[in-house]
Amino acid sequence: METTTDTPWVTADAWFAGGRRIWYDAGSARVLTDEETATKPGVLKVFERATPTAGDAVWLTMLPGFPDGSYGWAQVDRLLPAGLGPRLYVDPVGQGDSDKPKHYPHSTVGRADLVDALWRHHGVRRTVVVTFDYSSLALLELLRRRTGPEIAAVFMVNGGLFADAHTHPWQGTPMLRSPLGALGARSLQRSFTSFVRGWKQARMYSRDYDPTETELKELWSALTRRDGAMFLHDGAGFVKEHRRNAARWDFAAIARELNGTVPLYVGGSTEDPYEHRQITATRERVPEARIITFPGGHLTTSEHADLLATAIADIASRHGVEEA
Repeated sequence: METTTDTPWVTADAWFAGGRRIWYDAGSARVLTDEETATKPGVLKVFERATPTAGDAVWLTMLPGFPDGSYGWAQVDRLLPAGLGPRLYVDPVGQGDSDKPKHYPHSTVGRADLVDALWRHHGVRRTVVVTFDYSSLALLELLRRRTGPEIAAVFMVNGGLFADAHTHPWQGTPMLRSPLGALGARSLQRSFTSFVRGWKQARMYSRDYDPTETELKELWSALTRRDGAMFLHDGAGFVKEHRRNAARWDFAAIARELNGTVPLYVGGSTEDPYEHRQITATRERVPEARIITFPGGHLTTSEHADLLATAIADIASRHGVEEA
């Protein structure tokens, strides 16, 4: 399996240069043409990286985490086999290079609608879906709908699967959602120093991991793109949203409905302060799911991109995603 391990750290600018911004109407959950936007007020542009393909290839859909968006996958993507795909990455509204409208009703349902729309737009008929962090909830919503393309397998990494198993420390999403978090988001939009201080306080890494200045600057660049830092505050309500929809987005209930028709893989990190209880709950409530554990803290995408890429490539190839 040929990987690109010798490639340098992917910058935010390089990542976004590899995709495009397309028109999207959240009201009808449709990707629009340039001509259609003339009669649709309030349409948005969202960022995607999609591999052109022909025929009925099995896609690899990579859904992003909070708050780093699709750029969070950049270092994993460079370590995947070069021809593995086709692949689809997306930035939901508010993240990465997508539009950042004020007072937008960010929601799990809205993010699931966008993924569904992109699948239709690209004619995806079958896909392996990998999620990181909060996009596990969007996938659970898509699995609950049981519409769209056939999902060949799922791999959910460091995400919320059961509403009663979240363990987010106060310095994370609870603080971000508070008025103090709104002030902090405005500050880090202007100041790299403020970002570094807040990011490290959020306990995203393991005790032994020291991110480089390059890594932090590129992450800051991705988070603040198009004046995007306020998403840290605006989008941080997904844990409470999960609790309000605990029955609908309950992994065990969805697994029972699937009845073995979709292979289930769940990833967890040994020092993740946010979602470590999800692994224990999965072992107890969804014994058919295969558990894959990683060393390090919550941001496995940074700390152990190589291990995560290996696991993703193995699952993808096992379930029909091919190398060109």
